[in-house]
Amino acid sequence: MADDSCRDSNRGIQEAADDQRRRLFRHGFALFLLGLLTGLAEQHFTNVRMGLAAHLEGVMNGTFLIAVGAAWDQINLTARVKTAAYWILLAGTYGNWLVTMLAAILGTAALSPITAAGHGASALQESVVTFGFVAIGLAIIAGVSLALFGLRPKRS
Repeated sequence: MADDSCRDSNRGIQEAADDQRRRLFRHGFALFLLGLLTGLAEQHFTNVRMGLAAHLEGVMNGTFLIAVGAAWDQINLTARVKTAAYWILLAGTYGNWLVTMLAAILGTAALSPITAAGHGASALQESVVTFGFVAIGLAIIAGVSLALFGLRPKRS
């Protein structure tokens, strides 16, 4: 009886991991598509260079999520930590595209003097975008660190 319970529990954990893997693929392709669509609109942003950056962020972060999905079964973390990594990576990748889009729309120069191209925005707008970029950067670093930790060699 206990063996059946253990098998059912393991099956449930595996199904949850497979579902996360599928969702990573789906989110990766969705973000890739958002990046492509952003590229079509980049000439209409206040800061065209930042619009190009938003296009590239969508495409690259979408590709990154697809790669994470491909490796997901190899990431060995507890179910709770793996779920946290999943949500952190989703928030970081979508957030990266979104904050870069916001910077392109507002024409901010926050944390991106190369793409600022002489643009600038109000102090509040610059602060919001700066906070967004810092938060997203920390999220991506945390998510990738968790995934890398989960890829460590298993002990014998």
